[in-house]
Amino acid sequence: MSDNPPENAIVENVEPPEVKLTAPALSEIESTWLVVAKNRRVNRDWEALMQRHPENTRRCYEDLCTAPTTRQPGRVFPLKGKPYKGAWEYEVTKADRVFYVPDEKQLKVVVYYARKHPISAPTP
Repeated sequence: MSDNPPENAIVENVEPPEVKLTAPALSEIESTWLVVAKNRRVNRDWEALMQRHPENTRRCYEDLCTAPTTRQPGRVFPLKGKPYKGAWEYEVTKADRVFYVPDEKQLKVVVYYARKHPISAPTP
C-alpha cells in the first residue's frame, strides 16, 4: 500500500462555491496544484479570457498548475499590503490579469479575478 494519495484526490478539494477552473484546450500538463475558480462567475470570466487569448491563458494555466509561487519579473508576483496578504497577480496580456491565492499546504490555487486589468487590485 502506497502513502501517496490517489490520483483523483486533488480534485476532491473543491469546496462550494468554488469550481474547478476550466482547462484550456491542448493543455495536457501534469498538474501538481489544484486550480479552482472562487465561483462560477470567475470561471466564466476565465473562459471569456481563454476565448480572447488562448496561448496566453494556456501558459497562465500551466504556470498555476505547476509553479504558482514562482516570480516572473513584470508578469507574476505577489501583491503587497495587508488587504492582499497571500494574493498574487499574473499578467496574462498587457490589458488582462488573473489574481489568485495559492495555498502551499493544500497545493491549491484559488483564482478570484480573471478579467481586464482593474484600476486597483481586487482583494481576495
